[in-house]
Amino acid sequence: MSDYKKPSLGVLMARVPEEPTPHSKSRNGLPDPICKPGKAWTIDRDTIGHGGSTSLIRPPVQHTDALKVAQITEFDYGDAEPEDCEEDHLISLEIGGHPGVPANLRPEAHGGKYGSEEMDKVENWLHKQVSSGAMTPKEAQEGIRTNWKLYPLLWSAVTKSRDRLSTKWAYLLLIRDHAALIYD
Repeated sequence: MSDYKKPSLGVLMARVPEEPTPHSKSRNGLPDPICKPGKAWTIDRDTIGHGGSTSLIRPPVQHTDALKVAQITEFDYGDAEPEDCEEDHLISLEIGGHPGVPANLRPEAHGGKYGSEEMDKVENWLHKQVSSGAMTPKEAQEGIRTNWKLYPLLWSAVTKSRDRLSTKWAYLLLIRDHAALIYD
């Protein structure tokens, strides 16, 4: 991860909207793909698997805290308090997500079925899949970007499979069988 040139705090803070307005519409608990499309920084498996700590590229907390407050307004999370959320990367740093662009950052609730704790498990699992070669970085990035909520079902299907179902095939079957999670 050493070839990422971390922007200065001033550059990052200039990316935070001064007067945010509600305009983002999440669907089924997933981010609005127009406002928060996610952004990858790398698809290099070696960089992802052996690139070092994400702390080397993680944006400073002053930036993510300010962005979180603005995005709570943009996402129209009127009842959310900043301390009840964390500003997290849609395509996680662990799988090559871009560290500092707002298109890849969003407020994520701490609790609940699809809260930050569950998302962290998904991020760690995907990092293992990419590092082991079971998934390409692009597959992991696209999957987490479009519907990360399928992954807990996926690792359950892969773990329970008697015929050693591949991760890729299990994911395709889940998309087929659980389309309502994506499109409802």
